[in-house]
Parts: sequence; structure tokens; C-alpha cells
Amino acid sequence: MVAENLRQRFEATKVSFLIVDLTGKAVARLSTAPAEGGREAERIPMFGSVYEEVIRTQRLYQEATGHGHRVIMPVTNRGDAIGLLELLLPADPGENVLDAVGEAAHLLAYIVIANGRFTDLYTWGKRSKPPTLAAEIQYQLLPPSLSCEAAQFTLSGNLEPSEDLSGDTFDYTLDRDTLHVSVTDPMGHDIDAALAATVLVSALRGARRAGAGLAEQAHRADQALIDHGHGHATGQLLRINLHTGHAQLVNAGHPWPLRMREGIVEVIPCKVDHPFGLSELTPHPYRVQDLDLRPGDRLLMFTDGMLERHGEKVDLPALLERTRGLHPRETAMALVCSGHAWPAVGRNGRILAVACTFFRGVQYEDVAVYTVPDRRRHRLGLACVTALCADITTRGRTPSWNCSLHNRPSGLLACTSGFRLVREYVHYAVSSPVLHGWLSA
Repeated sequence: MVAENLRQRFEATKVSFLIVDLTGKAVARLSTAPAEGGREAERIPMFGSVYEEVIRTQRLYQEATGHGHRVIMPVTNRGDAIGLLELLLPADPGENVLDAVGEAAHLLAYIVIANGRFTDLYTWGKRSKPPTLAAEIQYQLLPPSLSCEAAQFTLSGNLEPSEDLSGDTFDYTLDRDTLHVSVTDPMGHDIDAALAATVLVSALRGARRAGAGLAEQAHRADQALIDHGHGHATGQLLRINLHTGHAQLVNAGHPWPLRMREGIVEVIPCKVDHPFGLSELTPHPYRVQDLDLRPGDRLLMFTDGMLERHGEKVDLPALLERTRGLHPRETAMALVCSGHAWPAVGRNGRILAVACTFFRGVQYEDVAVYTVPDRRRHRLGLACVTALCADITTRGRTPSWNCSLHNRPSGLLACTSGFRLVREYVHYAVSSPVLHGWLSA
């Protein structure tokens, strides 16, 4: 409907809707034409592309091409970056045309949200890989949107790895004058953890929707895990009065949250009660405590699964400080995506290019990249290197690059990726130069 309207009004020769996948690392172009031989979508890595720029800045992009004028608009609703609307117009559009395209993109966001209740198309488009059964269960527990903006707050959440979730989850809802948030982490990393999360989140939602206070919500979640034999779980329940800014918290054996105020990050010490499902061992009521939040503060709530995934102690305060200039949506993505390798994957699952850390020191991480021969000159290696370097920087280290001066393709990719020559040196073997082995680093 939107595509046909834009074709008729502005003589657009191409109209595409690109949906952001669950990883936040790629977009899938959903065709308006009937599918033949099953579903298929072009999946495009975002890092280093104009699509990433539009998603990150939430501003339109336009350029003149040999086939017409290309326009890309963000498709966003209340902070939820759903995707992109891309058009190819016959001529340079004026301000009125761009305004109309922007209105169409805004309308498209509502159409996607409304139609999502009746079709699997958008859910399918968001998935780069088929999820495990445990992950499939957990996706049903997540709020419909991972981000939400209002006059008083901006909220964003994320989970990783997207195709293999098992237990950790979060939830939120916005009443007329109250924001409710929960972060929970059942024990285990398999289907049992996903089932425990189902019982836990459902109990919390049921209590919240019945008007129960935080302590009662926690009690019902605790009792539900006990009654149904689903082990135990840690968690935090947060409630913020949007008129007064008064915030309250229940901590059920969960890692303490972090707060950034005026650029300084600190841990918020909390009274810690027993995890959900263990009241039979330590019977006492959950305590509701006040939380000091002020306008401009940034609050980070997370599960220990995030630390376990990286296999090392992650400096979350430093990460939070370095991402303070980003939208909370981008900060959440940066926190969960601090990986050590980035691949470019074809539609058939084949890895076409990969960039990884092959040496890591105290200050530097050396980058290695490989692209299969038949996919070179497609900028896939550049996209992988750009993504990896962003992760390395987020970890507080500096990306580095070593190659022979005679390796022109490697040197060119390094320069294109933003690396600059620092020094040159010679390798010697048995007191003789090794075949003009000048290296740059």
C-alpha cells in the first residue's frame, strides 16, 4: 500500500522496506513482490554502510546516482528503530517531497506494528538464523518493542546471542504515570531456563496487571517458581513515578545496577533479598527500597549472563562512560556486541568474510581479516573490520594493523578502515634481510 502510493505520487522507480534484524547488525530487504519458491530476503550488513548511519542518526540520507535520486528514511516509532524506507526517485526531490516521504515512513512504522499481530513476515525478516527452541520461547516473553521513548525517559534493552537465548530476559510497561521495568535471570542455559523464564515473567505480569505493588509482585514470582518446580532466578523490579521521578526497586539476589550521573559511573548498592524460588530456605518478605534517580541520569540493569558470555571481567562502568554520547538504543547494542570477531554471511549461511582479533595485548588488539576470493571488492571485509574496531574501542583498547608494505590490498583496506602508518621495521633472519620484508604497523 505505501509502496504503490509512493510510486504513483512521486514516480518512484524502486521502493523497498528494510527491517533491522534481531542482532542489530544487518537489515533484510523485504520485497513487495510475491515470493516464488519460498521466502527469501536480501540481508545487508549495516556496519560501515549508509543504512547504519540512518539508523544511528535517525536522519534521512539522499544521494544522486546514475539511475536517479536515492532517498533513505528511518522507520521508527517511539524510539524503536524498526527499519528503513528506501526509494529511487527520477529527480532531485524538493523539501515538500522529502517531508511527504518522511510522513510515509512514519505511517509505515504504524503499519508494521499493526500488521505484526497477523503475520510472521516481519518476525521472519528479523531473523538472520533460525533460533533454538529455548530462544523461540523467550522471544514470546519480550516486550513488543525493545526501545521506548517518552517525554520523561528513554528506555532500551537488548539480548545476545539472538539465536541462542536461554533464560535471561527483561520486560517493561508504561502506565499513565508509571514506568515498570524488570530484569530476570533464571538458573541454567537450556530449555529448562526458558520454561522457568515463562513462569517467572508470566507471574510478574499477572501480578503487575492486577495492581500489585513491587513486594507483592516479587512474592508471587517467587511462589510461582516454587509451585511449579522451576528452580530459582535472580531479578530486579523497578518502578518509577513519571510525575515525581520517585523510583523504587526490589533486588532478588541480582547484580547491582550502575548509574551514570554527569559523566561519572558508580554502582548503586542495594539491599539484596533471596532469589525468586528460594523463600522456603530463607523465608522473609521482599524489601522495597528507594532509588536515587535524577533528570539526566543513565541507569544500567543487566544480568550476569552478559559477563559470562565474554569469558572475562568486562569493565561495564568504562563502557558506559564511553558510550554516554550515544542514544540508549545504541548504548545497549554496544554493550551486548563487544565481540572478538565479525563475519559477513551469505544467504546460504556461508561465511564470505571475517575480521577477528588474532593478538590482544594490554593496550592494543591486532586485527586480521579474510574475504573469500569470489567476494572480494564488495566491501565485505571493510564492513567486518569497521564493526570489529568499534568493539575493540568499546573494550578500551586500540585497534592495530600489521602487514607487509608490498601487500597492497591489505594496506589499502587498512587505510580505508581508518588506520594510519605509525612505523616501519625490518625482520632479520641469520643477520640477513628477509626478502625486502619491510613491515608497517
